[in-house]
Amino acid sequence: MMSSAPSQTPLPLSNPASAGSAPTAPVSTPAFRLFLSQLNDSVRRSLSDRRPWSELADRSAFSRPESISEATSRLRKNLAYFRVNYAAVVALVLAVSLVTNPFSLLILLALLAAWCLLYLFRPSDQPLIFFGRTFSNRETLGGLVLLSVLVVFLTSVGSIIVSALVVGAGIVAAHGAFRVPEDLFLDEQETGSASSLLSFLGGATSAAVSAAAPGRV
Repeated sequence: MMSSAPSQTPLPLSNPASAGSAPTAPVSTPAFRLFLSQLNDSVRRSLSDRRPWSELADRSAFSRPESISEATSRLRKNLAYFRVNYAAVVALVLAVSLVTNPFSLLILLALLAAWCLLYLFRPSDQPLIFFGRTFSNRETLGGLVLLSVLVVFLTSVGSIIVSALVVGAGIVAAHGAFRVPEDLFLDEQETGSASSLLSFLGGATSAAVSAAAPGRV
């Protein structure tokens, strides 16, 4: 008589992905999504005020100012009208300065990554543990500020950034003083507007910090 083959008990299969909840990636945190959303909205809103580059570089509209007061008046009007274009010019000068100095660019990117990973987009319920020691939010913020000061003043990053901003400001001042603004359409709303392409990062970053850590100071 043949004996029946022993029945094989099916082994339970477990999904490794469902066994434990994987840590949330930084890109999926609400703070990061809020930051990207505000960044996108601010860029779109700023670029909507951009003037045509052909109007900015119209050579027939350039003339030498007769006095310092006239140059100042031209610069004020042109800043209000070409503010987004001027911000793009300064950003381009800064980008070129950093790209031509790759070591400083790497240092600046590492500093930015430290701010994002250790403070801006780190969940508030996850304390920072370094070498077995738990750091509070205040200690983390103070350490990052100290690190930023050391990086800016003890490396070439600070001098490169300052030099690029000075060159960009000089280009903007020269163009604004020699560009005749009589043909520009300036209403009170545009003249009184203080919005700028360089000001959106502060608001977006503040919103991201408040969303990521409501209890931080």
